[in-house]
Amino acid sequence: MSNISSITHFLLLPFTDARELQLWHFWLFLSISLAALLGNSLIITSTACDQHLHTPSYFFLLSLSLLDLGCISTTVPKSKANSLWDSRDISYTACAAPIFFLHFFLVAEFYFLTIMSYDRYVAICKPLHYGSLLGSRACVHMAAAAWGAGFLTALLHTANTFSLPLCRGNAVEQFFCEIPQFLKLSRSHSYLREVGLFVIAVCVTFGCFVFIVGSYVQIFRAVLRIPSEQRCHKAFSTCLPHLAMLSLFVSTSAFAYLKPPTISSPPLDLVVSVLYSVVPPAVNPLICSLRNQEL
Repeated sequence: MSNISSITHFLLLPFTDARELQLWHFWLFLSISLAALLGNSLIITSTACDQHLHTPSYFFLLSLSLLDLGCISTTVPKSKANSLWDSRDISYTACAAPIFFLHFFLVAEFYFLTIMSYDRYVAICKPLHYGSLLGSRACVHMAAAAWGAGFLTALLHTANTFSLPLCRGNAVEQFFCEIPQFLKLSRSHSYLREVGLFVIAVCVTFGCFVFIVGSYVQIFRAVLRIPSEQRCHKAFSTCLPHLAMLSLFVSTSAFAYLKPPTISSPPLDLVVSVLYSVVPPAVNPLICSLRNQEL
């Protein structure tokens, strides 16, 4: 029986064995990553350099763009290299790092989306208290809490995952290293600790989701009481980008991690993983710029 101490490398799942399709995959992922890099970099640069954008909303948007850049930089480069060089190998360290960083970026991003819902709630429901509730110190504290919680969660999950004994080879059925695929390589009774951590994470995520829903219930109630149709439309417009990003993130991530095992298959897992780890970082800048003349 082999365990993690005797494994020095893993084999990633290729998108295809056909050489021409591998090259198409390389160019496709290169285009998506460049689009994500350009879009998020423009948001970061604009927000940092324009004094008019030094507000809580854009501060959280800047943090979200940084996380999107980190997310797509964690999953795509190795996949592009493997397709270009027709390879599947990845070292132990090169596999552990993406698991930690991807978990870190995804968890922190969800916390920032939760904070952004609170920002919208205060801006619309309590505009007179916006400056006091979302001052610079409060924003820094909330951002630090989101980054810190993401780091701690990723550290716990990564350390626990790589402490599990592996007895089913070293072939990872994914184009990048992720925790669910590693659990498939472990003995069935040895990953109960990871399941326990996963249950805790689900409970925390559900709490954040309830908070987001509650915030938007209050927002919609406040907006519908606005007598001016123009102001009502403007209030809804400020919420639409956040709702779109939140819906894209939650729907793809939830399906990736909560889909029934009966419908799981390598091709489906590849498609779903692209939807939650590659598409949002590339699409979010476009969503943010729609109907936003300041950006």
